[in-house]
Amino acid sequence: MGTKVVQYGAGKMSKYTMRYVYEKGGEIVGAIDVNPDVIGKDIGEIMGTEPKGVKVVSIQEAEEMIKNVKPDIAIVTTMSLISDVEDALMLCAKLGVNAITTCEEAFFPMNSNPEVTKKIDKLAKETGCTITGSGYQDIYWGQLISSIAGSTQSIKKIKGSSSYNVEDYGIALAKAHGAGLTLEEFDKQVASVDRISDEERQAMINRGEYLPSYMWNVNGWLCAKLGLTVKSQRQVTVPQTYKEDIESQTLGMTVKAGDATGMSAVVTTETEEGITLETQCIGKVYSKEDFDKNEWTIEGEPNTTLIINRPSTVELTCASVVNRIPDVISAKPGYVPTEEIGDLSFKMKI
Repeated sequence: MGTKVVQYGAGKMSKYTMRYVYEKGGEIVGAIDVNPDVIGKDIGEIMGTEPKGVKVVSIQEAEEMIKNVKPDIAIVTTMSLISDVEDALMLCAKLGVNAITTCEEAFFPMNSNPEVTKKIDKLAKETGCTITGSGYQDIYWGQLISSIAGSTQSIKKIKGSSSYNVEDYGIALAKAHGAGLTLEEFDKQVASVDRISDEERQAMINRGEYLPSYMWNVNGWLCAKLGLTVKSQRQVTVPQTYKEDIESQTLGMTVKAGDATGMSAVVTTETEEGITLETQCIGKVYSKEDFDKNEWTIEGEPNTTLIINRPSTVELTCASVVNRIPDVISAKPGYVPTEEIGDLSFKMKI
């Protein structure tokens, strides 16, 4: 009998995670969502397969369902901030069910929302389960970089950049990236948020009010994995522009030449060991020559650059999560970032 999995969030990502679980010999024993259009549907309909005899239940019915089916692990594919997935992860922790989430902040939430992380960690330790975050960043912004570092004699700087098309992720994300704003509007509405002192930022983090870019947590993960001590970390947002007008279907407008097509969030981390991390994620409305790209350079002896063009981010995210399942089940209890769980490897069966 394979691993029993509950799917928490039955949207776009779940079509892949659920199929991958079945293909690796596991079984989906329950599914949860908030969308009334999805609640009551058989998961086979969501996956585009034959009926599986498992219907999506509402959040209100989630606890009772999990108690009944007794899963080995839950896959949480809902939102991007730890505060948004807190209820789902706390429910798993309360019931002693391991959980892995694609939430980007959950990759290393202790450096952006320590209070929520500590709360989940405490409960998970009491009930003996493991909670973690994984996905695309586990390999492409994490393990690949630490592996290259392992073949480097001395490091001065680690530079990273990853780009994505905001058109693929809906209007809320596009607007959050400042797409369609004039440069003056961008400065007022987007960039000004990061013009705060280190003390103000730390106070926001302690209150759980800080909004980290994806790389904020990645830098924390990399420093922990490489044994580096963080001295300071800051984030700035820089508008992206294009020389011609670009049509945005997601925004339903033409982004004028020179206006913001989106933004780059640049996170700079200084460490006690003298190694600087400078990483950025670039989200914008793509021109015809743009494509997704992941590029990292380690500067030192020697210099090494790694470029991955056109990565299939959704599939890579979902495969990473499913391949992680056995690692999470056998890990120590608590909130455990994957840098503590060990390197991710391909699994034939889960």
